[in-house]
Amino acid sequence: MNNQKTPLLPFILVTSLFLMWGLANNMTDTLLAAFKRILSMTDFQTSWIQVAFYGSYFCLALPAALFIKKFTYKAGVLLGLGLFIAGSLLFYPASKTMVYGHFLASLFILAGGLSILETTANPYILAMGPAENATQRLNFAQSFNPIGSITGVILSKIFILSHLDQSSAEERAEMTAEQLNSIQTAEMSAVMGPYVGVALVLAILWLTIYFVRMPRASDEDQDLNFMPAVRRLVKKKHYVWGVIAQFFYVGAQICVWSFTIRYVMQELGVNEDQASSYYIAALVLFTVSRFICTALMKFISPSRLLTILAVLAVILTAGVIFGSGYPGVISLIGISGCMSLMFPTIFGLASVGLGEDTKIGGSGLIMAILGGAVITMIQGQVSDATGSIKIAYIVPLLCFLIIAYYGAFIARKNPSYS
Repeated sequence: MNNQKTPLLPFILVTSLFLMWGLANNMTDTLLAAFKRILSMTDFQTSWIQVAFYGSYFCLALPAALFIKKFTYKAGVLLGLGLFIAGSLLFYPASKTMVYGHFLASLFILAGGLSILETTANPYILAMGPAENATQRLNFAQSFNPIGSITGVILSKIFILSHLDQSSAEERAEMTAEQLNSIQTAEMSAVMGPYVGVALVLAILWLTIYFVRMPRASDEDQDLNFMPAVRRLVKKKHYVWGVIAQFFYVGAQICVWSFTIRYVMQELGVNEDQASSYYIAALVLFTVSRFICTALMKFISPSRLLTILAVLAVILTAGVIFGSGYPGVISLIGISGCMSLMFPTIFGLASVGLGEDTKIGGSGLIMAILGGAVITMIQGQVSDATGSIKIAYIVPLLCFLIIAYYGAFIARKNPSYS
C-alpha cells in the first residue's frame, strides 16, 4: 500500500496516538511527587512507579513486534489502546483500596498498552502512503508527542497536584486514623480522576478506529528470524553501544524529569502545584530544542552534535548538584534542551547498516527503555541514602558521560555513520 495516497482520517487517528502516549508518560512522572506526599514515602519507594511503567515497556516490546507480524497494524493499535484503557480504568478501584501496589499494577498494564502502541504506530505511519515521503509523515506524527507531554503535566497540575493536602509527613504521622484517611481518600480520588477521564476519551478513539476502514498493512512479507539476527547484531559494535547508550539515556531522562518537582520544591520552597510549572517549562524547552537541533544537523553531524549536547548536559547537571536556588533550577531546566535530540539520534546512529536485522535491532533499542526503571530506582536509593535529592543527580550525570562517549565513539570509529 506504500504507493497509494495517504488516507486522511486513518492518518489523523493514528497520529493522535503519539499525543496520547506522550500525555500518559509525563503525567505519570508527576505521580512520584504526589505519592511521596500522599503516603509519606521515600524517594526509593516512589521510584517503583517508574519501575512498573518502564519495566512493562521492556516486557512488551518484542511480543508487540511478533503480534503485528502475525496480524495487522490495526490489530496492534486496538490491542495497545485496549490495555491503555484498562490500566487507566483500574485507577478507580486502586483509589478505593488505597493500596500502592494496586496503582503499580494499573500502571504496568497501562504502560504495556503504550509499549504496543509505540511499536505499532511508528511503522504503521511509515506504511500509510507513498514511500518517498514516509520519513516526513513520521516526523510530523512525532511532533505531537511533546505536545501530549506538556498536556499531561498541565492535567496533572490542575487535577492532581493542586488538590494535594499540604500536611507534611510529620504532621500526617500525628493525625488520627480518621483524619489521615479522610485526607488520603480525597487525594487518591484526585489521582484517579485524570486517568479515568483519559480512559473515556481513549474508549471513543478505540471505537472510532475499530469501525473506520483502516489500511490493512502488516509485516507478513518479512521473515522474523530472531536468533540469527541477534547473533549478527551483537557483532556490530555501533549497535551494541547504541543499545547501551539508549539504556542510559532513557534512565537519565526519567531521572531528570521524575525528580524535577522534588528538586524545585526543595530549592525554591514551593509546593507540588507551583513546582510543576517549572517542569512544564522544561518540556517546552525540550520541544523547541528538538526543532533547533534538527536544523543544526544541516551543519553539524548527528554524532558530533550528540557529543556536544551530552557534554553540555554533564555541565548543567553539575550545576544542579553544586548550585542552589534559581541557578540550580535553571540548570535543571536547561538539561531538557540538551536531551531533546538524544533518543532519535542514538536510535538512528545505532540502526545504520543493520539491513534485514533492522526490525529486531529496533526492538532491542525500544527494550533499552528499561533504563528508565533501573536508573531511576538507583537515583531514589542515592537520594534516600544521602538525604539529598541534589546529590542524587550524580546518577544522570554519569549517564550523560556514557552518552558523550558513544557520540565520540561513532564520530571517531565510524565517520560514515556520523
